[in-house]
Amino acid sequence: MLRFLPLAVFVVLVAFFLAGLELDSRLVPSPLLNKPAPAFHLSALDADTPPVDSEKLQGQVWLLNVWASWCVACRAEHAFIQRLAGEGAYIVGLNYKDENAAAKEWLQTWQNPYQQIAVDRSGEVGLDWGVYGVPETFVIDAAGVIRYKHVGPINEEDLQQTIRPLLVKLRAELDA
Repeated sequence: MLRFLPLAVFVVLVAFFLAGLELDSRLVPSPLLNKPAPAFHLSALDADTPPVDSEKLQGQVWLLNVWASWCVACRAEHAFIQRLAGEGAYIVGLNYKDENAAAKEWLQTWQNPYQQIAVDRSGEVGLDWGVYGVPETFVIDAAGVIRYKHVGPINEEDLQQTIRPLLVKLRAELDA
């Protein structure tokens, strides 16, 4: 009987491995979903602009896009962030664990889609928001509640099937 124990353990491990392959790694549950967004007050990337204060964003639907100049995946999603900005989405960039000069150079190269850019050099605000890495994007409603968290780069499918419809719905609720 004991001689079959290693085989049984192996079969169980293979079953867990195969089940794990079916999971979507971008679907990371967030304990903050449908809860008030953590408040922050951070310096702006541009020293000539006022600090970025999350409380001043109350009353509007907005996105928080966590990005960094060293993030290759951020380049992959940047065109989609620009499209959202072009469609009127209010997007706050959270420059995460980055150097100001590198971030400014990155924005000059790839263009700036953000209405405001907060600097989170230490990563403390990212920690408060439950950020696992960059890029991550949050959709926040007019009441300041996190309604959606997207882990990883946004792609066309994410934009069309999830983010854009949610923004339309939240804006309609605001106008009602």
